Amino acid sequence: MIATPNTTLQGIGFAVLAIACFATLDTTTRHISVGFSVLVALWFRYAIQATITTLVVWPGRGRKVLHTQHPRFQLARGFLLFACSLLAFFSLKYMPVGEFTAIALLSPLVITLLAARMLNETIHPLRWLLVAGGFAGTLVIIRPGSSHFDWTVILPLMLVATNAGFQILTSKMTKLEDPITMHFYTGWIGTALATCLLPFVWEVPQDGIVWAQLVLMGLLASIGHFLLILAYSRAPAAALTPYMYTQIGFAVLAGWVVFDHLPDQWTFVGMGLVALCGALGAWLTVRENRITIQPPES
Repeated sequence: MIATPNTTLQGIGFAVLAIACFATLDTTTRHISVGFSVLVALWFRYAIQATITTLVVWPGRGRKVLHTQHPRFQLARGFLLFACSLLAFFSLKYMPVGEFTAIALLSPLVITLLAARMLNETIHPLRWLLVAGGFAGTLVIIRPGSSHFDWTVILPLMLVATNAGFQILTSKMTKLEDPITMHFYTGWIGTALATCLLPFVWEVPQDGIVWAQLVLMGLLASIGHFLLILAYSRAPAAALTPYMYTQIGFAVLAGWVVFDHLPDQWTFVGMGLVALCGALGAWLTVRENRITIQPPES
């Protein structure tokens, strides 16, 4: 589809709706993790998403959706996505949604560092300034030496590193593989990995509210990813990427409504700095056709 002003506007709309789904997914994850196994919740999230994806895709494509020329890449991508989800679920168990989201959205800036280190790319001085600004914003959020800084911040920082690897691999694979096939495999690989852990952690949800939350998580993940596919099919990545940082706003709003938690003024400053530097840096990255940035997984 050739992007026009109208289709680009549609793409932005789909992207913002997808981000709202992901922010709601993170909020639901934090809420359910208070009294329920994180690993069991992760299995439900992947199993429901993989099942819905299969039901939607299989009638039109059949076995063609299984065709891949790079099964090892598919396996590696599925493993990285599962690691991202695992770290995100445990991060949300211990951290407010807004603060977690802001730290996780450092991934595009880390990708800049990896591109310079691993791909021997020349990085413009302005881009280094944006990277420094994003990390400065993160330091304002976590504030080493204060009560805001403890072992829990290690989890989202590990997620940033893992997600950066996932994004780089995804960028390479989109030139070689069908995005629908990639989405199909990552869902089922994540389900298989979560199933391996299930016998050690299984517990039966005890009430209808927990069941509803588990189903909601799977639905939100499925709908969010399909909306994102629709967004990228209607608008160029350069137009969509800056809007990915609206996830910080959705996350703060959800944290306030559900948990009555608002970040303090300095945390807001840090979030704003991360969002500004990240959005500008990611937009420049996509403009230079280096990589397609997607939201952090959970």
